Amino acid sequence: MSHAVYEDMLMKITSLLFAAALAAQADAASSLPPPPVLPYGGPLRPVGTVSASGVRTLDDLVAALADKAHRRGAIAWRVNAASSGNRLYGSAIIYQ
Repeated sequence: MSHAVYEDMLMKITSLLFAAALAAQADAASSLPPPPVLPYGGPLRPVGTVSASGVRTLDDLVAALADKAHRRGAIAWRVNAASSGNRLYGSAIIYQ
């Protein structure tokens, strides 16, 4: 086989790989779910913070922060700090 045949095969394989990557990227972007519908109108405003400590796992810390945020009437919350030693500590900003 000549050098030109190898170049032609390489070009075809490169084009095929590029097309496959482009198709995979387009499929990944189109399969994202729509954003959730929120039960309020207007922008969120921060109204305070909650904190939790003494838990062993990150999941437990997130659950404790969520529980405290919901008890304070928060519509949303965002963890802004987490630290660990033997036990975890964290805080979250709450929004209404």
